[in-house]
Order: sequence, then structure tokens, then C-alpha cells
Amino acid sequence: MREVLMVRFGEVFLKGLNRPYFFRMLVERVRDAVRCAGGQVWLSDGRVYIGGILDMDEAIRRVAKVFGVHSVCKAVEMEKGSFEAICRQAVEMLRGCSGSFKVSARRSDKRYPLDSQQINQSIGSYTLAHLPGMTVDVHQPDTVLSVEIRDMAYLYTHVAPAVGGMPVGSNGRATLLLSGGIDSPVAGWMIAKRGVTVSAVHFHSPPYTSERSKEKVLRLAGILSESMCGIRVYIAPFTEIQRQIHEKCAANYTTLIMRRYMMRIANLIARKEHASALITGESVGQVASQTMLALGCTDAAAEVPVFRPLIGLDKHEIISVAKRIGTFEVSCLPYEDCCTVFTPRHPATRPKIETVLREEQLLDTEALTARAMESLEKFDR
Repeated sequence: MREVLMVRFGEVFLKGLNRPYFFRMLVERVRDAVRCAGGQVWLSDGRVYIGGILDMDEAIRRVAKVFGVHSVCKAVEMEKGSFEAICRQAVEMLRGCSGSFKVSARRSDKRYPLDSQQINQSIGSYTLAHLPGMTVDVHQPDTVLSVEIRDMAYLYTHVAPAVGGMPVGSNGRATLLLSGGIDSPVAGWMIAKRGVTVSAVHFHSPPYTSERSKEKVLRLAGILSESMCGIRVYIAPFTEIQRQIHEKCAANYTTLIMRRYMMRIANLIARKEHASALITGESVGQVASQTMLALGCTDAAAEVPVFRPLIGLDKHEIISVAKRIGTFEVSCLPYEDCCTVFTPRHPATRPKIETVLREEQLLDTEALTARAMESLEKFDR
């Protein structure tokens, strides 16, 4: 008998003949998550198990953040041959509880001599005989004792919900335009949840943005990396590009042109990372550069599809997700962001692509993007 973590997955079961590939990918991601906590990870009979964990609570916290995991629980694993031993263990697990309880059995091994209902009734009766202060309530119990009969017997009383989704790495690669704000970390998290490996680029404009703003973004990346199983962040210098746009282009088009330069540099980084899409945190109508016409002009500079998972969400909904995934407090730190540098008083909300292209002819686009790429900084989180 020993304590193990039992990890459940949901959507992976829908993958038909490709299911073994997704199972292997999920096991690898879980193994990455608990590497620092020790232990062994294996797949058996529709569950992922982790044994030999040094710090159970930390392992549960980490595994619950792994995309593809539906829930995780600390379970007692024991031989299933002696049903009386299973009953005794059930009593020990319920001994510290009070009030009502319910036994919920699941018999995966159909050769087992008792069916699920018989297991429920037998363990329930045994428990009542040995813990007379407890009562049975099958509708709203204070404690649910779960028993799973698989290759071994597993007993547990608490299930921690996890993030769900698909294992990272199972659905391609994309590059996130990561600002220090609330929206873009949420957007990257949502796309990674669909199994996409995410890299990121942040645009840094010293002296208008400080080292603290860079550190803030790397902190956000560190939070995201727990679910993304690591993330590579590129810091792109953007000061020269912003100055040139501010000095040479029409004021009401500067924000839009700046966004198009970000797309060009992100395209080049995506190519380095073998990514086939970009991710942004834009939402329709949230700011002037996010009107439908402005987004169309921005996308014209992209060479790959642009994923915008927040496109139909309002700020309250985005903040709710940011709080849930742990990025909100860091995003709210009051450090500068390059998007606030040289902000025009009246940005164009109904831009014309012909005007954008005419304004960009005043700039040496190839040279500006080349110099930015030559000075990239790279961080792995």
C-alpha cells in the first residue's frame, strides 16, 4: 500500500486512433511538471499515476496547471485481492471526518467479484459499524469516499480540479505578442490550452520603458510557463522604430503603423521558432487600434494567421481569467509599456490601407526590422 497521485484526463479520450500519441504527450508534460518534486510517472488503464512524490501538495499544484489534465487527487493504492483490507482502509480514511458520507465506487476491472453497487453497500455498512458517529447521505454528503477498482484498488476523498484542454505540443506552435498588460498573457494561455507550444516576443523601448517593465514581462512568462511547460521569450528593441514613426508619419496613424511593425518582427521570430501563427490579446473596440478596420490593416502585415482568442470578450471577462491563472496582479504593476509611448491624441479608428502604405514609404522598413532582429535578447522560462 502506498500514496500516489491519480491524474485524470478528459478531451484526450476523443482522439480515436491518434489517442496513444496524445497519451504519450500528456505523460511527458506531467513528468515535466513534477520533475522537481521527484517521483515516477506512468500510464495505466485510463489514468496517469505519479508515485514516490516528495511533496504531494506541490505536485498537485503543478499537475493541476498542466494542459490536458482534467483533475488530480491523492489516492491510496493497494492490492484489490482482499476486500476486507479495502474496507479497513476506507474506515481509516474516514476516521477523521464527521457528519455524513457516501461511497462512490467505479469498477474498471469487470472480472472483480463485486459490482459497483455492491462495493458501495459493503464499504458503507462496514464503515457505519466501525464509525457509529457517521451517517450515510447519498445526495449531499459531507465527504465522498471514492473507490476505483482497476489493476489495483485506489481510494481517495478529495479531487482537485485542473485546467483541462490538450497537452502542450500536440497542436503546433505559435508566437505570442506579449505586453505587460492584462490581455496578452490571457490570450497566450488560452491558445496554449488547445495544445499549442507558445513562444513570445516583447517590445522594449528604453529609455521610455525601464528594466522593471522587462522584468515584469519575464515574471508573467514565468507564471505562464507552469502551464506551458516552458516558454521562450524574445525581447525586441523598439525605440528606434517608434522614434522614426513618430517623426515621419502622420500622428493619427502612428499607433497602427507601430502595430504593423510589431507584426513584421513577430513574423520573423515565428519563423525562427517554426511557429505557424501569431497570438495577440486584442478585443474588438477595446481601444482605437482594435476597431475592425484597424485590425484588418494590422493583419495585412502578418504573413501567418493571427489568433485573437479574446476578440469577443469584454474587460471584466478577461480580468476574471487573468485572476484565475495568476497573472492579474503582476499585469497591474505600474511599469511602462511601449504601447503607451508617443500615443497620438486622436488615433485613426477608420484607417485606410492605402494611407497606411503611403505613410510607411517614408520609413526604411527593411533596415529597421533587420536592426531590431540583430539585437534580440532571448530568455527561457
